[in-house]
Amino acid sequence: MSEGHLGQRVVLGIDPGTATTGFGLVSEEGDSVHLLECGVIQTAAGQPLAWRLRSLYENLSQLLARWQPDEAAVEELFFSRNTTTALAVGHARGVALLALAQASIPVAEYTPMQVKQAIVSYGKGTKEQVQEMVRLILRLEAVPQPDDAADAVALAICHLHSTRLSQLLETFRD
Repeated sequence: MSEGHLGQRVVLGIDPGTATTGFGLVSEEGDSVHLLECGVIQTAAGQPLAWRLRSLYENLSQLLARWQPDEAAVEELFFSRNTTTALAVGHARGVALLALAQASIPVAEYTPMQVKQAIVSYGKGTKEQVQEMVRLILRLEAVPQPDDAADAVALAICHLHSTRLSQLLETFRD
C-alpha cells in the first residue's frame, strides 16, 4: 500500500469493455473514502477493433497521467456463455493492464463475486444492492452513473476493503 498523495491513497477501479470501459477513482484518508471522479471511456462503434483498443489505451493513459493513482483494481474476466462478449472484454482488459503496467501502477484483480462480497457482504448480491452500498459508503446523493462507472467505483472500494483486511490479518500473524 502506498500513500503518495499527501497521506491519502488513490485507487482506480476499471470495469473493462471494448465499447464502454467504466472507471472510478476513490481516495482513502484514514477511515474516510471519497469519490474523486468516475465515468466511462467509450470507443466509436463501427471502428476496427485495433483502433478502438488504441483509443481505450490513449484515454486510460491520459487518466493515469492526470490522477497518478497509487493502485488499481480491474475486474477479472469471468466465463460467459457469450464468447464474443468475453473476447471483447478480454481485449479491453489486456489494454487496461498494459496501460497500468506502463505507468508502474500495482494492479489487483477481482471477480464480480468478490466485489459483491466486499461491498454488500454477500457474493450473490444484486447490482442494485452494490450500487446502493457504494452510494452509502461514499455519502453520495445518487448512485454513480452510468452502471459501468458505478461498477468501477465498486471495484476500487473492494480493493480498499480487501487490502485493509489483509493488513489487519498480517498484524494478527505477527
